[in-house]
Amino acid sequence: MKKIFYKGRFIFIPVLAFAFLSLISYVVMQLWNHLLPEILGVSSITFWQAAGIFLLCKILFGFGKGSRMGPPWMKGDMRERFGNMSSEEKEAFKTRMKERMCWGSRERTTEHNEKEKHTDSHI
Repeated sequence: MKKIFYKGRFIFIPVLAFAFLSLISYVVMQLWNHLLPEILGVSSITFWQAAGIFLLCKILFGFGKGSRMGPPWMKGDMRERFGNMSSEEKEAFKTRMKERMCWGSRERTTEHNEKEKHTDSHI
């Protein structure tokens, strides 16, 4: 029994992969055709267009190797850079990112809002 399955895997695995991709493409097509024409006014798509959209999304956004933000090809580089930083550099980086992404403390945002109000009142 084991030898039969061992030889049959070269047929079984590709058939299973094709069936899975066909199912995913069908689901993408159905979701697109039932939601987007009414919401955005776009036209309906075919099965092969849905397969192309699915493949394009997989190429652009990765093939499921984690759920972290950012492109998959940058994760290793950033992890390596952050791992090589000293604790002071890490804190400085975190502070810069908080300021840059507006994740700063409430005091900082209220100070910024007060400054804007002050400058607006002079205009």
